Amino acid sequence: MAETRNKSIREQLIIAGIHEINQYGIQNFSVRRVANECGISCAAPYRHFKDRQSFVAAIVEYINKQWSERQQRILSEYPSEVRKQLLEISLDYVRFLMEKPYFRSIIMSKDVEFDSEYQKLRSQLSNIARSLIREYCVEHHISEDDEKRKTYIIRSLIYGAALMFDNGEMEYNEENMNYVKYSIDREFDLP
Repeated sequence: MAETRNKSIREQLIIAGIHEINQYGIQNFSVRRVANECGISCAAPYRHFKDRQSFVAAIVEYINKQWSERQQRILSEYPSEVRKQLLEISLDYVRFLMEKPYFRSIIMSKDVEFDSEYQKLRSQLSNIARSLIREYCVEHHISEDDEKRKTYIIRSLIYGAALMFDNGEMEYNEENMNYVKYSIDREFDLP
């Protein structure tokens, strides 16, 4: 019973921490405000997180877990279809960034104090996509330089689409998602 209660408190702290970062940024992240939002003592979060940095790391791990579960569903839906897996994961990442804007701000934020540990955690978000691009390029005898270029272009299309949808340059709808899909898919037909 205590373990379940601790898990729920930990998750409440993480969710409140996500809201805290979105409102104040990582630089101004306050464990005290998070504890206050959760209605617990200022010392209580330290039963779940060693320090402020490990708290932020737990938030990034939480986001990684959410994204990883979505990717695993896509991988199992399209077994042995690397290009289709890559395309669907890319599109779903745009959806993930749009549906969870509070995650997006954490994924894309930068903080010198946290960056050494935290950067490794954030980069895990794209490990599967990078390995799929690599696998596709090896299967199709695409050079390492072209693989790097394709990785850059696909990542740019994903983040560019999310940014354009977010700032209203393009409406976030199925028609515009089809443009993103076409652009990503087309990249694999180009030399």
